[in-house]
Amino acid sequence: MRLPNESDKLMANLFIRRPVNEPSDHGLKRVLGPLSLTMLGVGAIIGTGIFVLTGTAAAGSSGHLGAGPAIVISFVITGIACGLAALCYAEFASMVPASGSAYTYAYTSFGEIVAWIIGWDLILEYAVGNIAVAIGWSGYFDNLLRYFGIHFPPWLLIDPMSANLWLKGGANVTPEQVQMATDAFATAPNLGFPILFNLPAMLIVLLITVLLIYGVKESANVNTGLVFLKLGLIAMFLFVGFRYVDFDTNWANFAPHGFAGISTGAALIFFAYIGFDAVSTTAEEAKNPQRDLPIGMLASLLICTVLYIAVSAVLTGMVPLESLNNAKPVAAALEAVGEHNVATIISLGAVLSITSVLVVMQMAQTRIFYVMSRDGLLPKVLSHIDPRFGTPVFCTVLTGLLVAIPAGLIDIGAAAELTNIGTLFAFVLVAGGILVLRKIQPGAERKFRIRFVWIVAPGCILICGYLMISLPLLTWVRFGSWMAIGLLVYFIYSVRHSVLQNANQ
Repeated sequence: MRLPNESDKLMANLFIRRPVNEPSDHGLKRVLGPLSLTMLGVGAIIGTGIFVLTGTAAAGSSGHLGAGPAIVISFVITGIACGLAALCYAEFASMVPASGSAYTYAYTSFGEIVAWIIGWDLILEYAVGNIAVAIGWSGYFDNLLRYFGIHFPPWLLIDPMSANLWLKGGANVTPEQVQMATDAFATAPNLGFPILFNLPAMLIVLLITVLLIYGVKESANVNTGLVFLKLGLIAMFLFVGFRYVDFDTNWANFAPHGFAGISTGAALIFFAYIGFDAVSTTAEEAKNPQRDLPIGMLASLLICTVLYIAVSAVLTGMVPLESLNNAKPVAAALEAVGEHNVATIISLGAVLSITSVLVVMQMAQTRIFYVMSRDGLLPKVLSHIDPRFGTPVFCTVLTGLLVAIPAGLIDIGAAAELTNIGTLFAFVLVAGGILVLRKIQPGAERKFRIRFVWIVAPGCILICGYLMISLPLLTWVRFGSWMAIGLLVYFIYSVRHSVLQNANQ
């Protein structure tokens, strides 16, 4: 009989699992009920997806095909994929009522090394996603200020990546974008190179950071108010916009790039749907997580899918596609049909409603850092709870800085595509984890149990896998580079500081 050697022990420890029923009370305050959790989901889902990405995904931009009016089918495909994933998340949440989302779920089903991979992936999903949201917020904020005669200097409104792309021109670059890039380079301070950065995007992230330090309940209350506001704005847009719909003209070329454009559009707008995932990161702040988390995730997804389909149908029916290829497609469509006053109101509402996305996604990112730190995979300082505020203050400040600085320096397309591939990868692993736990722990308590799990989970894996393949090659290269860096960090630091591995020595 061969005795286990050091290599065998190392491999066994890499796949060590956390107990499913591990206690999850670690100092965070349980203050969130089902309404707050549903509103957190809606707050994260409804925002940049409707007010920014719908237009660019339909019209196309540098690096990807546009779905055209068939963007409504893209939303249906994405909604189905997310619905399958949400069922898997809901079963996990009812079994493992701990913070950490897919990271924690992977720890209990696949083991530590896979948990680290998905945790590192979630850092990409939320941090880079919040960067994209902040950039979209900045576009509407600038648009709103212009209505009141306030003009930021161009070099304070554009990142260097976008400026260089726009200056080169191209089929999907508008004359307005070329002019903005030209003005930015002409007016920017020069220190041997032009100084360009997106100041509003940086400032809103720092403001959200302060709010999250103050407390999760206060942040959730602000988010709930903003959600009701954005739902009212969407109803206003649908009511006004429907009067200008001309499907015969604007839907004549319904799918200009066929199914390739539809599937690319679905992959790109996946970014818009990650709100229900963010709900699962607040498990340790939910009053009754086994019951309330599934309600929050599934209810928010259903509400938002219906709204996305309705808005994209009206938006693409109102104006030609070329009118939507900008950072403010909803306001631009209203202006194109002469509804300038409504466009002003929508711009104001978009600024406020996209803020709620920033609140939820940045909260989710801090909770991922917090749980990974508590497990020893990241430095302990990230899981320190401030006794005054009851929040991880250092972690929140660090997250704010990691989001604010890139938000001023990179373009929204690169940020959104990286978030999408990270989200899809997380969904694939969560669906796979459900199948693993059905095999290795069939008798574990499941307060929410998926019916037809052997259809639902594989269906999620197949659809999400296909959408990942639909993303551009450059996105895969960036994603692979990020994951390689993560494995390096794990084997240099995390594997030696893992609480679970050290307890198993």
